[in-house]
Amino acid sequence: MELDFDVVDLPAVDHVAAGDDAPDFIRPLVTDEYWADVALADLLAEGPVVLVFTPMDGAFPATDMYSELRERGVHERAQVVGVSISTPYEHKTTIEDRGIQEFTGLFSDPQAGVAEAYGVEHDPDGMAGVVEHRPATVVIGADGTVEYAWVAQQWPEFPAYDELEAALDEL
Repeated sequence: MELDFDVVDLPAVDHVAAGDDAPDFIRPLVTDEYWADVALADLLAEGPVVLVFTPMDGAFPATDMYSELRERGVHERAQVVGVSISTPYEHKTTIEDRGIQEFTGLFSDPQAGVAEAYGVEHDPDGMAGVVEHRPATVVIGADGTVEYAWVAQQWPEFPAYDELEAALDEL
């Protein structure tokens, strides 16, 4: 089956960049066993984190990004944590359906406050009052410094996975 869709340029955003301090936040972190409010700082105490921003669970960019990161074994080199507007219930299903139990978890950010703090929020199709996360990957060192950031400039667009892995090599 061939998908037929137009590539759309997204408006420029002022997102986090290498050298910035990663904005800390607390959100429900969903794992394959439970969910609880967790601060990014708590995860960083355990080592580097790769934040993976996706529009919502079930959207094809999320499926593609999680699959590629899993296949590349990124979760063996850093904590991989998804972030989207999806609820904890949706995240629980996604973890099971996508086979990403080895990831650290998925943060639920339904009001897109984390996306705003990282500069990756997106108003889909100009819908008033609707905000989602733009596809993005952010590598954060254990000291809380952004080491690498990629943010989609088009829809659809997928991360530069080789660049992300090179950033992890530098940690």
